[in-house]
Amino acid sequence: MSSFVCLLRGINVSGQKKIRMQDLRELCESIGFHNVETYVQSGNVVLDTSETHTKTIETSIVDAVRERFGFEVPVIVRSNEELPQVANCNPFTDQGGIGEKRLAVVFLADEPSASRLESIDISSLTEDRFAAVGRHIYLHCPRGFGRTKLSNNFFEHRLQLTATTRN
Repeated sequence: MSSFVCLLRGINVSGQKKIRMQDLRELCESIGFHNVETYVQSGNVVLDTSETHTKTIETSIVDAVRERFGFEVPVIVRSNEELPQVANCNPFTDQGGIGEKRLAVVFLADEPSASRLESIDISSLTEDRFAAVGRHIYLHCPRGFGRTKLSNNFFEHRLQLTATTRN
């Protein structure tokens, strides 16, 4: 059995796509996952499974949420082994004076194409910065993530990939 973190995008935001965490835990258990735990109300699930393919785990949760709650929710899964690498690869943490509250990670469903990444020019949009490393976009938002133009929708549109952000 391996542990995975599942990030559901866009639940319990502004009263939309409401799922109680107890119901989400029960749903994941009902489709065969073990040791299911949730963290805060934004759709963070840690679970154990013998399944090794993250895309299969994602699809299982997407299908179960659609069937039980009647709406579509994108899900991005990372293995327990990947998470420390995600944290350690943040290029902004080595720069002095940047508080952790001003940093976020955009988890992407797949690795973006180089051409799509290169086409993003934010110099006239914002003082915020981003750096792409594999399937992750690291953000530094000096005025906070709530004020950035570098949202999930921004990256999904430009990269043509599903994304969800966590601080």
